[in-house]
Amino acid sequence: MKTLTTLLVFLLTLTTHAQTVTINGTVSDDSGMPLPGANVFVKGTSNGTQTDYDGDYEIKGEIGQILVFTYVGFQTAERKIKKKGTLNVQLAPGAVLEEVVITGYAQDAKRSRLSNATKTVRIRGASSFSSGSYVQSQNRVSNNESYARIEENNFKNVKTSPLSTFSIDVDKAGYSNIRRMINHGQQIPEDAVKIEEMVNYFAYNYPQPKKNEPFSITTDVATSPWNKDTKLVRIGLKGKDISTQNTPASNLVFLIDVSGSMDSPNKLGLLKSAFSVLVDQLREEDKVSIVVYAGAAGMVLSPTMGSEKQKIMNAVNNLSAGGSTAGGAGIQLAYKVAEEQFIKNGNNRVILATDGDFNVGAASDRAMETMIEEKRKSGVFLTCLGFGMGNYKDSKMETLADKGNGNHAYIDTMQEAKKVLGTEFFGTIYTIAKDVKLQVEFNPAKVAAYRLIGYENRLLNDEDFNDDTKDAGELGSGHTVTALYEIIPVGVKSKYLKKIDGLKYTNVQSNNGSNELLTVKFRYKEPDGDVSKLIVKTLRDTNRNIEKTSEDFQFSAAVALFGQQLRDSEFISDKNAQTVVDLAEAGRGTDKEGYRAEFIRLVKSYSQTR
Repeated sequence: MKTLTTLLVFLLTLTTHAQTVTINGTVSDDSGMPLPGANVFVKGTSNGTQTDYDGDYEIKGEIGQILVFTYVGFQTAERKIKKKGTLNVQLAPGAVLEEVVITGYAQDAKRSRLSNATKTVRIRGASSFSSGSYVQSQNRVSNNESYARIEENNFKNVKTSPLSTFSIDVDKAGYSNIRRMINHGQQIPEDAVKIEEMVNYFAYNYPQPKKNEPFSITTDVATSPWNKDTKLVRIGLKGKDISTQNTPASNLVFLIDVSGSMDSPNKLGLLKSAFSVLVDQLREEDKVSIVVYAGAAGMVLSPTMGSEKQKIMNAVNNLSAGGSTAGGAGIQLAYKVAEEQFIKNGNNRVILATDGDFNVGAASDRAMETMIEEKRKSGVFLTCLGFGMGNYKDSKMETLADKGNGNHAYIDTMQEAKKVLGTEFFGTIYTIAKDVKLQVEFNPAKVAAYRLIGYENRLLNDEDFNDDTKDAGELGSGHTVTALYEIIPVGVKSKYLKKIDGLKYTNVQSNNGSNELLTVKFRYKEPDGDVSKLIVKTLRDTNRNIEKTSEDFQFSAAVALFGQQLRDSEFISDKNAQTVVDLAEAGRGTDKEGYRAEFIRLVKSYSQTR
């Protein structure tokens, strides 16, 4: 009898340990913010998954097995499966890169002990897809990505260059692209660091415009947080916030790259999931067409009302990748469809989704630029959505967006898709001012030299400011744009202030006797206008410490400093990541969406892997 009892207990124990259960939950950081793309796998097996854009996961395992949770920049956590149900995990920051490489999925020789079975990743609003190639591509550093050359702006002597002129930039792709590289432990190319796009990724609490103006203007100055002898000037624009209900009907043409280079879960797979977010935003008065291109271009969905969401998503979900990349032909067809369906006084826009790897047809940036410049005359604007990694062509995407009166975003996660194509989308496509140019005149009695931080690819000739034929950036409903200048005050000795001979024929001294530091002029056109309007604003000098400024000022300075650190800028004396963290923490504010907290985490993660 005793033997029988022992046998029954043994069998019961085996059954318990072999019991397969479903575990789900949320993976978050130490502040409670969800971590999208965190890796969850059963220790010692190839059974794994990733969290979705809300940090949620679901996985099957056996009672008694160990779940391993990893994320770049965080300490690995292990939890024993005790029962089915919910298992929420918070990861503590501080792990070095080697500790969080996804060993459960990797195939290289160092981890050959693990099998290469197919896994399933669950992403909200999308079909499941294999995570094997997806995760591997995240950790692979490729030299086949392409970025336009950036020559960092130098200090300019006010005696010889009193004017600084540039176009606004509302693109935010630079920040999400940098975030992807840091999260995946990749080396960051210097030319991928576009500081203005990093700063402008974040929204700032600038005042709403006055009743008859499309945007408000904010200017302020404080001591620089990275050079004790310089000052930092901030210029901010805030677009008038038009509610979604009041935006006109939209005529949208989805132009989707289905070439062979898009055959990856983090490209076409993520694209399908991302577009579900956009389709959810459509209204009955909106209409959508879908054009695809690979070896050739074709239309896979004729104009369809926004209320027919399932029909639109069926067309998207049925797409598959293969063939070469006839990008030029696709763009031409997309514009043709948009022009045929043109809505007067509406939002007419082509939305291009691609990795930018055009290799057939009009392949060069110059040819694409010429084509888009011609097409924008129709009144159809362009939005470029970048996907993927390894062969991402940022330079082409930037060229298309700049010349197409549009904007450029990079989608690395479903969380970013929700931001770009959900909460911000209608504000982005509702243009309230186009060809927005800024020209700053510095007072030589106050400023010895200045440099514009970022915007290297947006600089204009001084004479372009009054030339209404010169293209510039567009501002969408509710959007903010921030520009930062570092200035060297008169009388300050600085290694960055190069000596020049005195001017014989030009009077460079201000004769107004005022305390004005600078005058900033803005030119813009109405969305359907051809003649620009002018706004002028002055900024008076102060000696305020940046610690006494607004949270927004401090946070924008923190982002700019981090961008300069990534570029190893010669113009900053402080290369310490903790300075960035302290400044960002001081400027974090309410941070309802958690984007500022995420930035702080990224800075900490990057500093630990250097």
